[in-house]
Amino acid sequence: MGPRIGRRGFLGVALVAVSLAVAGCGASAPAASGTGSASGSGSAAKITLQETGSTLLYPLFNIWAPAYHSSHPQVSITTDGTGSGTGISQALAGTVQIGASDAYLSSQDVTQNPGAMDIPLAISAQVIAYNLPSVTVAHLKLSGPVLAAIYTGKITKWNDAQIQALNPGVSLPNLTITPLHRSDASGDTFIFSQYLSFTTPSWDSSVGYGTGITFPSVPTALGEAGNSGMVTALNSTVGGIAYVGISYSGSLAQDHLPYAELLNKSGQYVLPTPQTIDAAAAALVPKTPPSEALSLIYAPGASAYPLINYEYAIVTQQQASTQQATAVKAFLTWALTSGNSPTYLNQVHFVPLPAGIVQLSENQVAKIH
Repeated sequence: MGPRIGRRGFLGVALVAVSLAVAGCGASAPAASGTGSASGSGSAAKITLQETGSTLLYPLFNIWAPAYHSSHPQVSITTDGTGSGTGISQALAGTVQIGASDAYLSSQDVTQNPGAMDIPLAISAQVIAYNLPSVTVAHLKLSGPVLAAIYTGKITKWNDAQIQALNPGVSLPNLTITPLHRSDASGDTFIFSQYLSFTTPSWDSSVGYGTGITFPSVPTALGEAGNSGMVTALNSTVGGIAYVGISYSGSLAQDHLPYAELLNKSGQYVLPTPQTIDAAAAALVPKTPPSEALSLIYAPGASAYPLINYEYAIVTQQQASTQQATAVKAFLTWALTSGNSPTYLNQVHFVPLPAGIVQLSENQVAKIH
């Protein structure tokens, strides 16, 4: 897939080619002053929208932003991969117009910030990757309870009997496991810890889930910032295991780092494919409320991949100006329609939103003013 991308990108008035490699270095520019349409002619006032947050969603924003700019040259979009926690907090504070997040807003966030909205833009997934050069099988089998035991320090070796029982006939090394977790407030942590909570009661009662949980103390554990940090650390850590957003599977492949088949709610081991992601979405998406705050983790169904999620734009209804509100609405509407094309989503292994969810998201976009 695409090359490993950097942490921060600036997509300015110059048209940038549509590619995962577009992320460069630069500072966010302030919104232009003046009035005018955000989707009209070349005489319209120019405006910059700022996005920050999820590193899982970051590669897609780095594809969307230049594509949108090519058809709306008066609108520039800055992007920044800072983690879902930062995306949420900065969107709620009004520091940025769009906060990208793999996690929906907490009930406390909603109560304290009337008018804040979770708007799904696409459906993504997460993989459990590992660094075991001596293991030749394409994909080890892992389960929620075994992962919980690894991340609590109850399983410390790769040839532990519990891992071996899931992988009969596979020669597993007597190698210490290094569990990697996110050190930043992360939607990926939200997704991963939900899987552990939903599959393992002891994890749920002692650790729980969230964007910034306190991981159990494990002597070999490593904390890393962002998905790129997780991939880099895993590549240099033989015996390591990490949860990584599927948009970074190209980087994993470049580093020859495989990922696991995961045990789903129906007792089947499945890999993340468009078909298994769609199957999981089909089981839970119909339950999506108008607010669109819904976990898609651990869906029922024999072919359902258990680690999928909505990728959210966190946006407040009240924007700083009419021009800004118009620009945000126009971009999000584009992302939900033209932007949900396989042309963009396939590059990061996301799947498009079902028509019913697009309508719910458009209903929320219409509230922005």
